[in-house]
Amino acid sequence: MSTGTGTRFGRAEALEMLARYGDRSPEQVDEHLGSLELTWLIAQAEQVYGVQLDLDDERLDAIRTVDDAVAALGSLIDTAADAAADATGSGTGGGGGGGGGSGTDAGAAAP
Repeated sequence: MSTGTGTRFGRAEALEMLARYGDRSPEQVDEHLGSLELTWLIAQAEQVYGVQLDLDDERLDAIRTVDDAVAALGSLIDTAADAAADATGSGTGGGGGGGGGSGTDAGAAAP
């Protein structure tokens, strides 16, 4: 599976990952996800997309189906990928150096 920057996490990718869990075809994957399947899917998505997905208990509890997982994980993957792109692109383009502060609290007055 190619994971270039243009690759998005969608239903086909989720089914492909889940199929590997049970050594089955994507067509054989049940729509309802068990907890072990969800755990597998999250781990696979993190590995394939090179991101760390932070899901709180409430968000995890809301994922019951493949479509739920695609919506939740896809959103998190996109957010993590955007943050990574921002981080790698942040030192480019001008910027203002330090120095020149307002002078308030910039040194205690000598007694």
